[in-house]
Amino acid sequence: MPISAAVPARVLTVAGSDSGGGAGIQADLKTMSAFGVHGMSVLSAVTAQNSLGVQGTWELPAEAVRAQYRSVVDDIGVQAVKTGMLASAALVETVAELLAGTASPVVVDPVGVSKHGDPLLAAEALDSVRTKLLPIATVATPNLDEVAQLTGVHVTDETGMRHAATGILAFGPRWVVIKGGHLPGEPVDLLTDGTAEHWLRAPRNDNRHTHGTGCTLASAIACGLALGQDVPTAVRGAKAYVTGAIAAGFPLGAGIGPVDHGWRTRTG
Repeated sequence: MPISAAVPARVLTVAGSDSGGGAGIQADLKTMSAFGVHGMSVLSAVTAQNSLGVQGTWELPAEAVRAQYRSVVDDIGVQAVKTGMLASAALVETVAELLAGTASPVVVDPVGVSKHGDPLLAAEALDSVRTKLLPIATVATPNLDEVAQLTGVHVTDETGMRHAATGILAFGPRWVVIKGGHLPGEPVDLLTDGTAEHWLRAPRNDNRHTHGTGCTLASAIACGLALGQDVPTAVRGAKAYVTGAIAAGFPLGAGIGPVDHGWRTRTG
C-alpha cells in the first residue's frame, strides 16, 4: 500500500544564487530545511561569490523569473514568500507584480549590498523597491546600510532605529525589522508595525564568520509565517535561530565564512 505523508508547509524564495553556499538561495533553502518546511526557489540572478566577496553578477531576464514563479505557485502553491537579491528595477517590478497576485505573507529583504560591500541592487532600482515592493510586504527586514539607501536615515543608536522604522513603514509594509547588529554594544533588532514595539536582544558572539545572516533571518521569518505563527512569534523564533547560527559560524576559504544553518542538529 502507498505510504501517505502530510504535506509540509511550502515556502518560496525569490533571490540570487551564492556560489559559495553561504547566502542567497542556498542559505534560504538550508534555513527552510532546518525549519521543516518545503523550500522552493525562483532564481533572479547568478553571482560568482566566495568568502572574499562577489566577483561577478548576472541577472536573469524578467520572463525567466516570471516563468519560474508561475510554474511553482500555480502547481505547488505557497504559504509564504521571501524575496532577496532582485538586482534591477525590471526584476523588482516583475516580482512585485507577481506577489501582488499571491495571497500569502511576504517577507522582503531589500538586499542592496553584500557582506563584503559589493553592490547587489542597481541604484535606479531603489525607487521601485520603495514604491512597488515594500508596499506589499508583510515584513521588511532592512539592515542599517539598506535603511540609509532607502530613507536617507543614518542610524547610530536605538533612537535612530525608531526613526528608521518610521521611514521604512512610510513605504507601506505592515511590519519592519530594523537590524541593529552593526551598532556598538549588545546586538538589538527593532520589530514594529508603528504601534507595537518589540526590542529583540541577544548576546554578541565573538565570531567573524557571519556571511548569510540577513538572508537567513528573512527566510526563517517566512518559515514561521508559513507555519501559522503571527509576526512577533515568527520574528522571535527567527532571531533565536540566527543567533545560534552565528555562534556556530565556521571558517571557509580565506575570508568571511558562513553562519551554520545546521547548528541545531550538528553532532560534531
